[in-house]
Amino acid sequence: MWPPGPKANNHRNEVNVMKQVAGTVGGSRVEPKRFDVGNQVEVLCDHTRNGERVNDWLQGVVVQADFKMVAVQFLEDVYLTDGWMVPDRVLWYQQSSQSIRPAARRRRRLAKSRRR
Repeated sequence: MWPPGPKANNHRNEVNVMKQVAGTVGGSRVEPKRFDVGNQVEVLCDHTRNGERVNDWLQGVVVQADFKMVAVQFLEDVYLTDGWMVPDRVLWYQQSSQSIRPAARRRRRLAKSRRR
C-alpha cells in the first residue's frame, strides 16, 4: 500500500510528492510559454502559394497552447511532410521549436483620402 505509514504520515508524504511533481523534474526547468492563444505566428511548413506547393514561412493563429505544445491554424491548405493535406488546417509544434516564430507585423498602407 502506498504511501506507507499511519494516516497522519500519509498527508505528509502526499505533500512531499506534490512538491516533487510541481517543482523541477530531473534538474530541468520548465520553460515559460512563448506563444499564447490568439497570437499571430509564422510557421515553416508545406503549403500552396500561387498554385504551387512550397516549404516556406506561413502566417497563422495560435488556437491552443500549453507549456509544451502549440496548435496553429491557417487560412490556406497545409500539408504534412509526407504529402497528405491536413483537413482542419491545424498543425502542432513544440513551444521551443525552431519552425515557429512570432509573426512580423506587417502594416497595410491605407489609401490616401482625396480632399475636395
